[in-house]
Amino acid sequence: MANGQKRVIFSGGALLSVASVLTALVALGTQSWVEGTLLCKTGVQLVNASGAELHKFIGAISYGMFHGQRLRECGLGGRHFQITFFPTLLDGIPAGLHVLVLLFAAAVIVFALVATGFFMFNAFGRPYETLHGPVGLYLWNAIACSCGFMVMVLFTSEVKIHRLSEKIANYKEESFVFETYTEVFGYSFWLVFACTMIHCSNILLIRSIGIQFPFSMSKSTNSSDGGVDLMY
Repeated sequence: MANGQKRVIFSGGALLSVASVLTALVALGTQSWVEGTLLCKTGVQLVNASGAELHKFIGAISYGMFHGQRLRECGLGGRHFQITFFPTLLDGIPAGLHVLVLLFAAAVIVFALVATGFFMFNAFGRPYETLHGPVGLYLWNAIACSCGFMVMVLFTSEVKIHRLSEKIANYKEESFVFETYTEVFGYSFWLVFACTMIHCSNILLIRSIGIQFPFSMSKSTNSSDGGVDLMY
């Protein structure tokens, strides 16, 4: 492939990496990682509510990695509350897991920026040299992709296994018990999935211009060396 075409493709990879950075920043800054409704279990049991009466005991919740909001419904009208994770909820949620999600999300941003620099270096500098060349292009995109995947896995674990929404709803509640009624991942969560797919696309983009995967290159080199040794 001509150098001009490779330059265009590498520049496209850099733009995709920048898009990944911006997408991850938007995901971290918004409050729609989880959207759901909460049932006031205590209120339902007290009045034996069912059918159409249930809506009086169903509130709403939505939150991101730092903030959120909640509508508390227990049959006497709704009350709005703001959710703040740091430092308010740290003793009521799996804080270690939550911080780990944030660290991997930050890693996505960092390695996406590194991948951007490597794409630009290969487009306009002296390309294809050891770690600065194809190995680096594959490495940083693979790490960013893996970090995005870990964000999704860990956050899903925090929400579904550790019941994050219920822990938030029941934090310092003395009279009522709340349980999750409905729960879905919001657009902020899926923005992280978009970041992961961007770096997968970058890897395929690199491969599409004829640059082999690092392990494939190593095997080819080893095979060639073996042939030389046999000749001697």
